[in-house]
Amino acid sequence: MPTFKNPVIKGFAPDPSVCAVGDDYYLATSTFAYFPGVPIYHSKDLVNWKQIGNILDREEQLPLSGAEHSGGIFAPCLRYHDGTFYMITTNVTEGGNFIVTAKDPAGPWSNPYYIDHAPGIDPSLFFDDDGKCYYIGTRPNPEGVKYNGDWEVWLQELDLTTMQLSGVSTKLWKGALHTAIWPEAPHIYKIDGYYYLLIAEGGTGYNHACTVARSERVDGPYIGNKNNPILTHRHLGKDFPVHNVGHGDFVQTPDGQWYMTMLASRLFDGYSNLGRETFLAEVVFEDGWPVVNPGVGRLLEEQTHKLPLVPVEETTHFTFESLRPEFMFLRNPVMTHYAFNVGDGRLRLYPTTETIKDLASPTYISVKQQAMDYHLTTRLNLALTSGSEAGLAILQNERYSIRLVVVVEDSQTTVQMLSLIDGEETILNSVPINGDDVTLEIQGAGQRVKGLCRINEETIVVAEDVDSHYLSTEVAGGFVGCTLGIYTTSTNAQPGHVDAHYLSMTKQ
Repeated sequence: MPTFKNPVIKGFAPDPSVCAVGDDYYLATSTFAYFPGVPIYHSKDLVNWKQIGNILDREEQLPLSGAEHSGGIFAPCLRYHDGTFYMITTNVTEGGNFIVTAKDPAGPWSNPYYIDHAPGIDPSLFFDDDGKCYYIGTRPNPEGVKYNGDWEVWLQELDLTTMQLSGVSTKLWKGALHTAIWPEAPHIYKIDGYYYLLIAEGGTGYNHACTVARSERVDGPYIGNKNNPILTHRHLGKDFPVHNVGHGDFVQTPDGQWYMTMLASRLFDGYSNLGRETFLAEVVFEDGWPVVNPGVGRLLEEQTHKLPLVPVEETTHFTFESLRPEFMFLRNPVMTHYAFNVGDGRLRLYPTTETIKDLASPTYISVKQQAMDYHLTTRLNLALTSGSEAGLAILQNERYSIRLVVVVEDSQTTVQMLSLIDGEETILNSVPINGDDVTLEIQGAGQRVKGLCRINEETIVVAEDVDSHYLSTEVAGGFVGCTLGIYTTSTNAQPGHVDAHYLSMTKQ
């Protein structure tokens, strides 16, 4: 029997929602303040995933102006019904809860249908056997919040013609324990005559957990499983290498097997720079209740798999003939600042005064950081004026980052390595150079990074043994993992431009 390794989607892939269409599987994750929003992946085996597009790829679908780094898009739910794909999510920065639809999961997807009178976050959809569609959401206790996290899961019928709620809303559940907090990520499934309600609770950090209840009616009452939580790592101790397990979604294969996707964070020397990633576990039903990874009861780094594995090609060397679905920008990008396929396939980037320290959209194109041992490389041709910089960045949020950049001033061009920690910038080292054809490389080795510059056939170590644990959610806070990308900015009104030949992210 084949085996697979967790996580199945590495690096900043939180809140996974999965659905099956025959023997094809589709999965979507959260993106927060990054654009385009909600990547969609395809798989034949639930293990090997290929990104086929982004669900929210137009500004009218995804307004992000001024969004905090951990604002924007929370927790998508992806479903398929009667020939149509539905994705429902929350833009916490602007608009609230909304639905988009598509016939082809690769797109195009519709403009948003914003849902009135739908408070809370983490909405999902359930299509019952009688054709009715239900909205399942979360909201603060309507009688008044008595403690932090005093929320509840609620349900209301959704009219698919108007994309608006109808009838009355019904409270379903507050969680497995009397003192449960933050009941989130509610999903309903109908299995063997029962309606199962799967939620996350305990907050998104160390106490995160998956719990389940069931009912004979879609609107309850729901009775919790006596064996809750059905999945958590909060009992394994803070030195266990995988934390924050929760936010699950069940999926069934055509031959009746059940699996569950969920988020979790891997720790590297005690810190999770990669953010929350997508993991997979087997599920069986015993006495009418789901059991996750039976006999083990936790996530496994490597485990057997009952489906035949169908590998997909992994991209680690990104060229710029066209805009790829993996590329990520901050907030709503001004695409005139990026010219693809210039000359021999280079990307031309135009600096602006916006920086990665601003809640704006600087000239920054990135991919997700997927490993802690890696080489990140780009080759740049510089045509910049004084007051400009261009190079590589490791970005956690607007207050935490590391940069390896060429800085152009009137009298001198230098390569600098800089750290931004809690908003305080430090130049770690500065090396003068001559020339406008420069290769920059950041080498990651666990929580330590090294910056190198290659120019005129000479390799220069700019800085080494740079501590990167500050770029973790444990220090920087928020909900995102790090991204790796090419960045340029300038204080000059006529800054010129920089051409990038490629962006390479090689795992070591």
